[in-house]
Amino acid sequence: MTQPLVHTLVKDCMATTLVTVGPYDTLARAWELMTTHHIRRLPVVAHGRLSAIITMSDVLALTLPDPARRATLAEVAAQLGQVTVGVVARSPAICVYDNDTLGHAAELMLEHKIGGLPVVDAEQRLVGMLTESDLFRLMARQWRADNEAFAGVARRD
Repeated sequence: MTQPLVHTLVKDCMATTLVTVGPYDTLARAWELMTTHHIRRLPVVAHGRLSAIITMSDVLALTLPDPARRATLAEVAAQLGQVTVGVVARSPAICVYDNDTLGHAAELMLEHKIGGLPVVDAEQRLVGMLTESDLFRLMARQWRADNEAFAGVARRD
């Protein structure tokens, strides 16, 4: 039997395989990691603790071409190689604790119009990421379980 959503904690749904950057990494490195791993946000970790977050939108905002002049790919790459993550990243990052409820996390995402949250433990160490995709997957699983229970289909756990 599945756990009711109201009792589900962030740590039960978050991703724990993390890709991070440091504040002194370049935006070129951040862009490379985001495109390689197909992710839209990177936690910024300094001295073992979450210090900020950088999103693909943050990077794209810096590379938007001047409408009067088109920048070449080489020019954009050079620009990204000259700026560090710490200059652009949002600090402090809006985050949740691993023992927070998913409802609280969803409310934060809606309130701040963001698609993901870094997850920290009581010592502010980064322990996971929770994204809207994680919430959608959980909802789909719950819907299937509820639908099977309603239809009288035996569950195979």
